[in-house]
Amino acid sequence: MSKMKTSRALAKRLRVRKSGSMKRKYAFHSHILTKKTTKRCRHLRQRAAVDPGNLEAAKKMMPYS
Repeated sequence: MSKMKTSRALAKRLRVRKSGSMKRKYAFHSHILTKKTTKRCRHLRQRAAVDPGNLEAAKKMMPYS
């Protein structure tokens, strides 16, 4: 049986934690930052956990993580 392929698009966006959960970046922090408040930009720099509803699908797309 051949190897399962990892979704490269997803692998570039997510990182797996030791506990098995995944972390992701917040959206809306790439451009048009002038109209966003400093506090909002600062909080968007943090990482967030992948929602449990999407976690199972993400794990299937990254089988070797």
